[in-house]
Amino acid sequence: MSRVSGFGTALRRLSLAWAVLVALAAPALAQRYDLTLEERVVNINGTDRPAVTVNGQFPGPLIRLREGEETVIRVTNRMDRESSIHWHGLILPAAMDGAPGFSPGFSQGVGPGETFEYRFPVRQSGTYWYHAHNLDHEQRGLYAPIVIEPRAPEPFRYGRDHVVQLSEWTDERPAQVLRNLKRDPGYYNWNRRTLVDLLRDLGQAPSGEARRAIIRDRLDWAEMRMDPTDIADITGATYRYLVNGFRPETPATLLFRPGERVRLRLINSGAMTYFDVRIPGLKMTVVQADGNNIQPVVVDELRVAVAETYDVIVEPREDRQYQILAETMDRTGWARARLAPRMDVPVESLPPHRPRPVLTMADMYMTPGPTGLDRGTPRPEHDQPGHVWPSSGMSHGAHAMPAGETASPGGHAEHLAAQSAGHPGHRGAPDNPHVGHTPVPRPTAADHAGTGHGAADAHGAASPAMGDPIRHDTGAPPGARVLSYRDLRPLRADPEWRPYDRIIEVRLTGNMERYIWSMNGNEFWRAQPIVARLGERLRIRFINETMMNHPMHLHGMWMVPDLGNGAFNPRKHVVNIKPGTSLDVDVIVDAEGDWAFHCHLLYHMESGMMRIFRVTRDGAPVASAQQPMPVAMPAGHRH
Repeated sequence: MSRVSGFGTALRRLSLAWAVLVALAAPALAQRYDLTLEERVVNINGTDRPAVTVNGQFPGPLIRLREGEETVIRVTNRMDRESSIHWHGLILPAAMDGAPGFSPGFSQGVGPGETFEYRFPVRQSGTYWYHAHNLDHEQRGLYAPIVIEPRAPEPFRYGRDHVVQLSEWTDERPAQVLRNLKRDPGYYNWNRRTLVDLLRDLGQAPSGEARRAIIRDRLDWAEMRMDPTDIADITGATYRYLVNGFRPETPATLLFRPGERVRLRLINSGAMTYFDVRIPGLKMTVVQADGNNIQPVVVDELRVAVAETYDVIVEPREDRQYQILAETMDRTGWARARLAPRMDVPVESLPPHRPRPVLTMADMYMTPGPTGLDRGTPRPEHDQPGHVWPSSGMSHGAHAMPAGETASPGGHAEHLAAQSAGHPGHRGAPDNPHVGHTPVPRPTAADHAGTGHGAADAHGAASPAMGDPIRHDTGAPPGARVLSYRDLRPLRADPEWRPYDRIIEVRLTGNMERYIWSMNGNEFWRAQPIVARLGERLRIRFINETMMNHPMHLHGMWMVPDLGNGAFNPRKHVVNIKPGTSLDVDVIVDAEGDWAFHCHLLYHMESGMMRIFRVTRDGAPVASAQQPMPVAMPAGHRH
């Protein structure tokens, strides 16, 4: 294994060269590339560790393409095991998608010593990225940006163009990280509430009823074997967060001239990390989402889910540096770059973290209501043993059902479901105002009058409504505008918009105690394909029965979240499904073949939250009463 770098020396020079190349150079729009995959040593945290590089670079080199032309990319694997490159968000033939076990003729990926030639027409423009499609290689650095120049002039102006690629690094082997999570799902959660926290909260409580509410809250969480600070599976306890390969202590410097309009291409290439991005002192005008032009919207902050991309325009007018701050959703770390008029401007210190988010019991008891046909949606398959309902241990947390039982929405879940009003997927209460604060007494019905929360039930306890599936509570100060999916409206009406032809239900399920993740209660290796008919518009009703965010990604086709805007709903390649919420997403089924459909949290995908999305001309039935035959995980994946 050759060396890429030493801490603070070669790695910094390599990363600096990569950043300058991305930011300043204007390479010819070559449609032919040769990429070589190999292991090299990097030193991010003071210790040599093996990384996966592309053409000797970590992260890999920027690829520039031109819309309307054909590209040829030759990938040579110089490692001792199979690898792959998936072109994330690109619309291309199934055989060129780069997902081992899905793409025809690509069952094992690119073998050791082999070269695979990708050849496909470029049918879109915008900001995308490429990455390995297995746990080990993607987490260890096989990812890089793609910029596709449009045929027609873009509808917005800018004088300079920078890529801001967010990611993370761990010195641990990814397989060891997964073993740690299997052994203890809270292994990396160093923010758990302690006895000291309990005593502090009790001491600050204004009344006896408030103290009793705090005790009840602690007992409820203990009964579910969960912790309200469990926001992210993997945290800054092992991750170091990067921008363009740079640590926050030595941030990437992106040059500008005062008064210049600068385009920032934000790419979340993290394996498990959501980033809240802001630039103190600057507004951001969002002009693209997942590579597609949108009506410009000015924001102070945006949350970038794993694998999403956003393009923003900023106008720094002062002759000083501006920090591009990407704070992790769980508040355990920073990724950082800086806009600066010169390279020699001293680096500013990082601000303190904002308060850590804390789930509430209202978050935990959000319920998607009745199941299957009672919701008006067929279920693609029967529930399988091991699926956990939120009311009986929580999908996120505790008890698997005994073998041989079929999950049922009875009991408390049914009671809560009966009180959910209206359609279960599109509207809900505003973001919970208590997130990040000390628990408070349980509210009464009068306390919630007019707020969108559920009324008290017969026992006097509030029955909460569904959470808002779109808005993000990032902890931004009052008055700050945070980007929402509702802000994403294309410049022109979607020419392919029409009412959906069919609807299916995809429940996002799991067992956090065993660290198993699934769809409709089935892990990948015992699930049947989801089958769609070529040419149909298929509506997927996502129902997140877990307390984790899930960035859902479908290869080869656009997803269109139903935000109530009809032909002005956006096209996306990743749609985030928030905890305890439901969201309808239409799929434009226009690509025949087998496609990967999965959660883009890498360790969730590796633990079973992945499916075959099969598109056929006749559209075989989706539902089946038969137990699916076991399916092996694709090459390079583990379970």
